[in-house]
Amino acid sequence: MSEAVRCVLELAFADEAEARAVAGALAPDDAGFVRARVEGPRVVAEIEARSPMSLLHTIEDYLACVAVAEKAVGAARR
Repeated sequence: MSEAVRCVLELAFADEAEARAVAGALAPDDAGFVRARVEGPRVVAEIEARSPMSLLHTIEDYLACVAVAEKAVGAARR
C-alpha cells in the first residue's frame, strides 16, 4: 500500500471576513478531500490524495472553486 501525498495551500485575502466567506462557500465540497481552516486573512487548505495525479486534480478543482467563490464574495461586497 502506498503512502498518501499531501499539499498545503495558503490563500491570502484582503481580510478575515473575506477569508471566512470564501472558506464557508467551499466547505460543502471539502468533505473527504480538503481540510481547510481560516487563520486571520488566510485560508489554509490541507489536501491529501492517494497519488500525485489525484492530488493534482484535487488541487485544480479546489482552485477553480476558490476562483468562483472569490468572484461571488467580491460581487456581494459591492
